[in-house]
Amino acid sequence: MKKVLVAYVSRTGKTQKMADYIAEGIRFSGNEADIKKTTEIKNEKDLEGYDGYVFGCPTYHRDMTAGMKTFLFVAEKLNLVGKMGGAFGSYTHSGESAPMVFDTMQYVYKMDMVDLGPLSLKEAVIDTTDGTRACQDYGKAIGQKFTN
Repeated sequence: MKKVLVAYVSRTGKTQKMADYIAEGIRFSGNEADIKKTTEIKNEKDLEGYDGYVFGCPTYHRDMTAGMKTFLFVAEKLNLVGKMGGAFGSYTHSGESAPMVFDTMQYVYKMDMVDLGPLSLKEAVIDTTDGTRACQDYGKAIGQKFTN
């Protein structure tokens, strides 16, 4: 069993729900998932001990939040090369944040990212059966990368 950290920023609670459902999917795949707000992570030592990382952030004004940007600089201090990863986010009008986080993890950190790309969901979809299932399936795909 592998251990995955799902770290997120959420202002309205929608991205937090996504984090919860993604963690469920990781658990469905037979792995362990810890969920933390990025504000709970003070330095790179708080990120140690995980086999995979999934970072989530909503899109605000066509960008990721300042808190996520700060968090990504903290995460960069940890050697994440080759670790499993994924990125997700919620949005109302546009969905740039999740792809930005995904690209940072893939190209800057050199992580082994889930083949599905980033998961970006409109806030209105998150509380639906399709939204829940999309998040759980994304978590399962991350968990299954450990067995491939």
